[in-house]
Amino acid sequence: MKALNIAVLGATGAVGQEMLKILEEYDISVGELRPLASARSVGKCVRFKGQDVPIQEARDDAFEGLDFVLGAVEGDMSRRFAPAIKQSGAVYIDNSSAFRLDPDVPLVVPEINGADAFKNKGLIANPNCCTIIALMAVAGIAKLSPIENMVVCTYQAVSGAGQNGIAELEAQMQALANGEKPVVKTFAHQIAMNVIPFIDAPYGNDYTKEEMKMQNEGRRILHAPWLKVNCTCVRVPVMRSHSIAVTLRTERKVSVEDAKAAVAAFPGVRLIEDYEGRCYPTPLDTTDQDLVWVGRIRDDLTDDKGLTLWCCGDQIRKGAASNAVQILRLLAEKA
Repeated sequence: MKALNIAVLGATGAVGQEMLKILEEYDISVGELRPLASARSVGKCVRFKGQDVPIQEARDDAFEGLDFVLGAVEGDMSRRFAPAIKQSGAVYIDNSSAFRLDPDVPLVVPEINGADAFKNKGLIANPNCCTIIALMAVAGIAKLSPIENMVVCTYQAVSGAGQNGIAELEAQMQALANGEKPVVKTFAHQIAMNVIPFIDAPYGNDYTKEEMKMQNEGRRILHAPWLKVNCTCVRVPVMRSHSIAVTLRTERKVSVEDAKAAVAAFPGVRLIEDYEGRCYPTPLDTTDQDLVWVGRIRDDLTDDKGLTLWCCGDQIRKGAASNAVQILRLLAEKA
């Protein structure tokens, strides 16, 4: 792999910081690293491979000479800079929701539909974190028989709301321990010792945008336009790593034994049958690593062609930063 000139757009945020960490961890050959952020971050540095690298301001002229740009900014900022990135000749791998449903933009999980990345026109979208984790868990089963529908419930860590989400849970836990009233800012309600079954804005059909991503993005990634998904997204007082319960129906019956074998063989997935005396993963097990752990695979008692499973994955890594770096690595290795 040749030395690559790489920018991280949004280098000071939680996902941007993780992208820098993973670029180093994966030993990506970097010629120039260009951390980009807002003007208020100029003058600060990020640490990369033992060096302090100055942060530069994200502007239209900041992308010249780059091979790849990893995006870790919100959708509006991503749409703002995407034209300039494409004009520079760099490939933009965007972690926001801005382009995920654009038919001209590949939506990629490398282990599932990595070939789609090579159809890019200078822009590739990184899927939603829960979409990545859930589809990694079921993709092996989909190879045995097409998945017709899924009923999904996500249990999403506060870090899914960024650094403010983590800080709010920590502050509320401390306040409760001190007998004080918790302050609510980031979430709609107190999250400490609570769950909130509503994430993102309303979609218009009594579901939220976050809930509809599982179906809309899943159809593109699995190349399954028929896929139907009923999803409920719940914020839980967990710091990091999302957990997801999935019940799926396949076109033909897949046995539990065959499903377990397919899950175990799928790259990037770890089947849990006896881990420390239990048959399931937890968020703590999967934090700060890239594998999606899957357990409790069993028959669905309401449908002869149904299976139910439980999975956990680090949504900052595989659900965001690692998936983006893996797309970059895939393209660079084939260049």
